[in-house]
Order: sequence, then structure tokens, then C-alpha cells
Amino acid sequence: MAEESPDSAYHSNGSSLEEEAERMEDEEQERLLSYWQSVGRGHQVDVPREMAEPIQQLTRNNSPQERQTIPFTLIQRKEKLGDLLYEKRQYGKAKWACIKMKEKQYEQSICLGFMKLMRYICEQNSSGLYLGITIPIVTIVHTNESQSEMTQSVTVAYYLPEVLQDEPPHPFDSDIIIEEWPSTIVYSRSFRGITNEDSIMREINLLAEILESPELCLQDTFIIAGYTNPAAANRHNEIWFLQRP
Repeated sequence: MAEESPDSAYHSNGSSLEEEAERMEDEEQERLLSYWQSVGRGHQVDVPREMAEPIQQLTRNNSPQERQTIPFTLIQRKEKLGDLLYEKRQYGKAKWACIKMKEKQYEQSICLGFMKLMRYICEQNSSGLYLGITIPIVTIVHTNESQSEMTQSVTVAYYLPEVLQDEPPHPFDSDIIIEEWPSTIVYSRSFRGITNEDSIMREINLLAEILESPELCLQDTFIIAGYTNPAAANRHNEIWFLQRP
């Protein structure tokens, strides 16, 4: 009996190994899209089919060793009875891909903004390349002067990897703007769970109480730093206060 060569190997159903791999790839893409669509519905956000490929690409490249953490210099750690209250950090001047959103709910804004940035990261840019994940993805939020409620307007931003800082790829989406942010000192406090108007206002008020001199920081502009994607159930987040220039 002649031995079958690997090049001509076929399954009993007549499909080649390549076709079988492609079928499994398509099934995985559908599974991921379905999961994100389910999460999106919970945030009153529609996840279109065109997101299937970026979602799959981002999921594939989202292992901890693939992520680049935004560099900063640690200035101070404030602790009490062994618990970390906050960190004072300095972030250097850098370029970010930013998109302004103004949905009815904060969760809708960050989900829709993140999806647009995902497409930019996943080859929908002038380089045609996958740009790589950097963490955290940040959202700039604003409050009224009394810090009693948030405004609807937010900016979702992606830090461009070090190798792209000098010449950032141009986004195909005209809503995404490349901005250069100045060097900034932030006061950062970690929290977990969902991020919505209530949880963000709670964290703003909590950090304001802990800081010795909150008046040194901007009183109406804050940053939510997200280390896990919006689809994650138990997210790792930080609230950042920005020291006045």
C-alpha cells in the first residue's frame, strides 16, 4: 500500500488541512465576535461584523508579554498601614491617538471609542501594520466645578509604541487625531470593577480626600486608565489626577 505524502494529506470529508485550519479560524472569529456583541449589548453598544478581524487580532496579541506599558518615573508612593493609597508619577512628552466621544452613557463612549482605536491598531492605518498594544488605554473625563457630576464629552486615547513615536502611522478614520501631550505629573490610585459615572465620581472624591493638596491638581479634568479591555468583567483601572502645569 502506497504511503500518503504529507503534501497530499486529506481528511475523510475531502477538505485539506489548510481548509480545516481556515474553518477553525473562522469559527474562532465568530466566537469572539459573538462574545463582544453580547458584552456590547450590556453597554447598549452594537458591535458590527467588521470588528470581527480586529477583535481576533487583538485577542491573539493580547498576552501580557506582548503588551508595552507606558513608561513613567515613580516620584512617590503614599502608603497607610501597608496599603498603597496612591502613587505620584511623571509621564514624559508623548504622542497619542485620540478620539472624542459624546454618547449618552460613559460606557457607550469608551466601548465605541475603543473599537475605533482597535481598527487603527489592527492595520487600518497608513503603515498597513498591526501597531501593538500599549497599556493603559486612557479616557479623559470632565466634571463640573463642584465635582458632583461628569460631563458627557470624553476622549479615549492610545499611547503610540516607542518605535512609532517619531512617525506615527496616519489613521484611516478621520475621527482619530494624533496629539502630542506634554510631560505631566499625575497622582494615581488603583481600583477594580466596572467604570461608569457613579464609580468614577466615587473614585474622584476618594482620591481628593486622600491627597494632602488636591488644589495643586486640575479640578475638572481627570483620567481613567484601563489595563484590561472594556469586555473584561473585573477590570483593573486607575484614577489619575493631573498636577497643574
